[in-house]
Amino acid sequence: MPYNWKQFTKRIPIKASPKAIYDAWTTQQGLESWFLRLAQFTKADGTPRPKNSSIEKGDTYKWLWFGYDDNAVEEKEVLLANGWDQLQFSFSGGCIVTVTVKQQEGETICELVQDMPMDNVEQQQGFFIDCGNGWAFYLVNLKSVLEGGIDLRNRNVQLTEVVNA
Repeated sequence: MPYNWKQFTKRIPIKASPKAIYDAWTTQQGLESWFLRLAQFTKADGTPRPKNSSIEKGDTYKWLWFGYDDNAVEEKEVLLANGWDQLQFSFSGGCIVTVTVKQQEGETICELVQDMPMDNVEQQQGFFIDCGNGWAFYLVNLKSVLEGGIDLRNRNVQLTEVVNA
């Protein structure tokens, strides 16, 4: 059976409320605490979204990461934000990322699915490997920040090719 490079799933149990996990994904303040050095959102009407305000479908975003200069910028759109347990956004290369917060076996699970809809298999493989590695680290960092307050991100732009950036 051939390998499916078009999609991957990353899941992690987090000892936090579903709302805390959802808010960590859906506010500028939340995303900057564990994932990004800058997470600006603009509402569909063109006005900036406040830092502690939850994103909504149709918002656009500008994201910058620690460990990278300002040329590593992502500017895309929020495709879904239901207010409690699911969000979806467009991502690099035409990828679509869906995040779901759910309960399983008495645990709160944060699940991330990335779809790579492009037809070029080499592109799919690149996003599968690179994004898969990146998301694995950032989900661990989300768990670390929410459970213990320790941020594991590399903040030194001069330090490259490390797993935490």
